[in-house]
Amino acid sequence: MAKMTVEVPITLQTGAKAPVYATECSAGADICACIPADMVIDSGSYAMVPTGLSIALPKGFEAQVRPRSGLSAKFGVTVLNAPGTIDADYRGEIKVILINHGKDPFVVHNGDRIAQMVIAAYTVTSFNLVESLDETERGQGGFGSTGV
Repeated sequence: MAKMTVEVPITLQTGAKAPVYATECSAGADICACIPADMVIDSGSYAMVPTGLSIALPKGFEAQVRPRSGLSAKFGVTVLNAPGTIDADYRGEIKVILINHGKDPFVVHNGDRIAQMVIAAYTVTSFNLVESLDETERGQGGFGSTGV
């Protein structure tokens, strides 16, 4: 399947960086902190980190804000509401809610890559109220009901 390209207009506050794909095959573009001073996130705490980035997605697309695996593996820092969803009609600054699950305080510096953003098409669904749902083999089993 060929890679699809979608043009997304962006604006940047002073000092902000545009999203960048690390490699040709990266699904997520790195997004960076845009902060006037270092931000410390204590162990067990979370913070909303500004990026200085605003986007205008085409109708039918969303942006998903996801953790960077390196921050998670090295420091225990991840995106709290992963994936965060940015709707096509949102025009405000993108901010990333980072949580520190690590043992030590985590310092965010201006320009640090703090998350990745994946642009994805979505389907709008029509929800239809019915008396009951069709039966399946799984039924109401959830939360580990299909095995270890």
